[in-house]
Amino acid sequence: MAAVAPVLPVLAVVALLALPVAPGGEGGATPADVASGALVAYCALRLVRGRPRPLSVTAAVVLGLPVLGFAAAALGAPSPAEGLLGFGRYLQVFVLVPAAVVLLLRDRADLRLLAWSLVGLALWQGALGVHQYATGTGASYRGENIRAVGTFGATDVMGMAAVVSFGVVCAVGLALGAGSVRQRAGALVCALVLLAPLALSFSRGAWIATAVACGAQLLLAGVRRALRVLAVALAAGLVLVGGFGLGSAVLQERLSSIGQVTDAPDQSVTDRYTMWTAAVDMWSDHPLTGVGLKGFPEHRDGYASLALSSGSDTEGAGAAFRKQPLLSPHNMYLLVLSEQGLLGATALVGGWLALLVCGVRGLWRVRRGTPGAREGRGTPVPRGLDCALLACGLLLWQLVDFAYGDIGGPSTALTAVCLGLVARWALADPACAPAPPHRLRTPAPTYPKEAAAR
Repeated sequence: MAAVAPVLPVLAVVALLALPVAPGGEGGATPADVASGALVAYCALRLVRGRPRPLSVTAAVVLGLPVLGFAAAALGAPSPAEGLLGFGRYLQVFVLVPAAVVLLLRDRADLRLLAWSLVGLALWQGALGVHQYATGTGASYRGENIRAVGTFGATDVMGMAAVVSFGVVCAVGLALGAGSVRQRAGALVCALVLLAPLALSFSRGAWIATAVACGAQLLLAGVRRALRVLAVALAAGLVLVGGFGLGSAVLQERLSSIGQVTDAPDQSVTDRYTMWTAAVDMWSDHPLTGVGLKGFPEHRDGYASLALSSGSDTEGAGAAFRKQPLLSPHNMYLLVLSEQGLLGATALVGGWLALLVCGVRGLWRVRRGTPGAREGRGTPVPRGLDCALLACGLLLWQLVDFAYGDIGGPSTALTAVCLGLVARWALADPACAPAPPHRLRTPAPTYPKEAAAR
């Protein structure tokens, strides 16, 4: 237990996301948010008492620079209370929790433990989602309560999709890396199983982000391996959709709606592009610091066209019908640009790109390192490749998904943890190497009795 004690607060955040969210909740702090605050406090206490390794200069700059943009945007918020609330939220998700995770994860074993915990959470939420679809107890979709949302409820339909996507990306990374055959086979099975609840989430953004992230992981692991795994995934998809007819008609309709931008798009697509246009117009009028944190809802009606609906309809999964107000553009880049301007967007998005560059650079260092386990007919698999692949995959998933969504809801705490895992690999990769074996003390030389007597 002592060996994993520093990682337990991180795992607690993941575990608390398995608890159900109160139906029809109006937001506020969740148990996972409270646990993330305790995680930061625990890390600070360890820094004061034990004085472990501090953040590197690069890590401090990449994680700390966005604070300047947050502070400037908080000063321009509609009210001091809104500014303080927004500043605390951004600080939690993008600075404090990731920095604490970086400091608490000690080596590759800790990264793998956290990755497996994400897979476990995804399996739990995915199982609930499949049950919701099968029994008609999920969130409402086209008049039927069939949308898989897990424990997140109808007000956070993206929550389960994000959790399951993280699980798929972690499982693919673990399956492609070094390790025992049983471990890699188990990870591959988990990834294939999680495809079903991911499909039943009906989240187009999560589908696209997962396909991009997993495709990049496969290519980074090697073209031949990518083709083999892709063939297995396609076969599993054909069995699930074609053989068992798993939501084939609804899924086909949802997939076809991705390209319907100008040709009869549904209302959700219209609302999204209308809010995107409003966010760009806000930034055009306030290019440097934006309209302030929490300012998008205040300025939305002044910039949005009449095509924007009054809100999205939510129902099912234990919640009564209600109109969910549209308070963000559902695009993290445009949200940051409109509320924080070029100053905040450059610092925050620039930090994400720095993480991506450092993460890929660490992956190439691993590929050039000492091979570890062997796969198939003697193909060498470098040690640490699984950590590199899952870290790069998680960041790619988040960067793509941010084009279709933003922070908000209970799953935001998991986003902060995943960013910390990515930063642990990208910014502290040399320390991620396994601890060197303890050196045995050289025994004292023995001398003949005659020499000792002299």
